[in-house]
Order: sequence, then structure tokens, then C-alpha cells
Amino acid sequence: MKQLIDGNRRWAAERVQTDPNYFKRLQAQQAPEYLWIGCSDSRVPANVVTGLEPGEVFVHRNVANLVNPGDLNCLSVLQFAVEILKVKHIVVCGHHGCGGVRAVIDKQRLGLVSYWLNPLAELAQQHATALNAIEDVNTRANYLCDLSVRKQVQRLATTPIIQAAWERGQELKIHGAVYNLGDGLMTDLQCTEVGKR
Repeated sequence: MKQLIDGNRRWAAERVQTDPNYFKRLQAQQAPEYLWIGCSDSRVPANVVTGLEPGEVFVHRNVANLVNPGDLNCLSVLQFAVEILKVKHIVVCGHHGCGGVRAVIDKQRLGLVSYWLNPLAELAQQHATALNAIEDVNTRANYLCDLSVRKQVQRLATTPIIQAAWERGQELKIHGAVYNLGDGLMTDLQCTEVGKR
């Protein structure tokens, strides 16, 4: 804990030295344009990989960046972001090299984690022919990651929260992206969902 507190003190001091009003502005209001739904993986923090400052992105993370219809945590974050914060963009961002995706590819039994990953395992089963045709296991896992991000974008678009926002005429787009741990770059998967006008 001491390491975290010391790191926090250094970070806060650096912020104030660079910009004396930084925390006063940050405290005033939270008005992000983005909701980020990403993986819990410690190597993919939303603010860092997007170059955004605190206050510029609202974040929900879970193992393998899944949008499960029964996940009240995810749905609560979604509702708050859409109805209260009025975000304009929702980004589902997976990442290549994801341990959750690899666990599904390798058919690992991980207790509760496997239960959580069951929708991903079902997606892998639906695309078994295409996945099995890919010899390299890492490439196969990356392909499943991309498929999953697209699926989560589609799931979000069908939630009552998103449907109601679009019916109200709220400006809101859902995007899918992947982050590559090998080079630090994000790629737009070109699967954006926009409400019917």
C-alpha cells in the first residue's frame, strides 16, 4: 500500500506543478464524451492507451470485455453513462493477447471465470470452423477477440438503455476496437452502430 500512496503523492505533485488548477477543474464536473468497456487486464488502462486525461473517459472493465445481459454492474455503468453523463461514444475495446480469450481457445477450466466466459465459449463454438482453420493459436485467439468485440457492440445496441436513448434522439455511437499489446496501437474494427434517425 505504501508504494501506491507514494506513487499517488508524486503524481499529484507533478500535476499541480504543471497545472496549479488541475484538481480544481477535475473536481468541478465529470463530463466525458466516452464510455470505455474494456478488459480488466492491467496492461490496457483506458486513459493511458487513448492518451485521455482523468475526467475524459468513463470506464467499465471486466475479464475479456464482455457485455452480458445479466451483468447488473455493466448495465448500471451503461445507464449512468448514457442517461446521466450523456456520453456520445461507447467504445468496446478488446486486446490481442487476452488471457480470457486464450482460456476459451485452450478450453481451460477456471471455475467462476469459465462461467463468466461462457458467452465467449459459445461464440467460439458458433465460429468453430473458421477458428479451427487457423493453425497458429495466437492468431486464432486474436481472431476470436475481434469476433467477440463485434458481438459485444451488437449486444449493446439491443439493450433497452441504448434503444431508449436512440428513440429519444440522443446522439450516441457504439464502436468496436482492439488494442495490440505488441505495438501499443488500437485498431477500429469498423463495426460502429448508430441509432436509426
